[in-house]
Amino acid sequence: MSYATLMVWVNVDHVSKKFVGVAASLADKFDARLLGLSAVAIFPPFAAPGIVTVANAAEFDIENMKESLIDAGSIVQAAAGSARQVEWRSAIAFPTETLIGEARCADLIVVEGDKLSGDKYRNLDVGSAILGAGRPFLVVPAVVESLAAEHVMIGWKDTREARRAVQDALPFLHEAKRVTVMEICRKEEMETARNRVDDVVRYLAQHRIKAESRVEIQTSRGSAAEQLIGWARGDGVDLLVTGAYGHSRLNEWMFGGMTRDLLNTSPICCLMSH
Repeated sequence: MSYATLMVWVNVDHVSKKFVGVAASLADKFDARLLGLSAVAIFPPFAAPGIVTVANAAEFDIENMKESLIDAGSIVQAAAGSARQVEWRSAIAFPTETLIGEARCADLIVVEGDKLSGDKYRNLDVGSAILGAGRPFLVVPAVVESLAAEHVMIGWKDTREARRAVQDALPFLHEAKRVTVMEICRKEEMETARNRVDDVVRYLAQHRIKAESRVEIQTSRGSAAEQLIGWARGDGVDLLVTGAYGHSRLNEWMFGGMTRDLLNTSPICCLMSH
């Protein structure tokens, strides 16, 4: 099992060559096709008392948008290297909806960790995209210059989303030198958590992947995401694998949650599935 097509999403206003380089190196790692994608939407005319709007003013904006998208595609191709042909797709449309629609082409979608929010006309809403695309996402923080994925940590929680994430991460897990399955739980759940994690380790063994188990008690200091990141950094983990939005996104927005915290704060690449 491998990834045949990697889709790399770039922000039309700032195409990071470093980020594209990470995606291109992963395409080399899995001998995958690389597909670049970007989109930008037209801001609707604004009418207010005493202000005159010109209907055809958008024509000039559209031409500028098209040129910007063409330029972004050229930068992506240059960053990926002349030896690799990148298929470039772009649209004058809302970024999030565009990515969700194009996700049918990809096995894995690679996005920047520092482009997670902002203007919906120009920026991707990664949370909404994860919920709607039906594909795993690899979120690459701005500080990451390369991803060897030598030590992969699975942040386990006994949910549908976590099970799917493990399945989606199998190509990385097969290539990793070390795999850790970790669950953070309350003290009274330790025995049950160990049983769950051991089941995941046995599942991976059936796929010829050697993994180790680890169960930690959630402390009162910091969120579960902060603790997971802390333990991962201490162990030299360079890829985290987790389910995304095991609770509703509204619930995470109101009360906090693992997915939101990882998207906002993780310095480690995260592979997430919903």
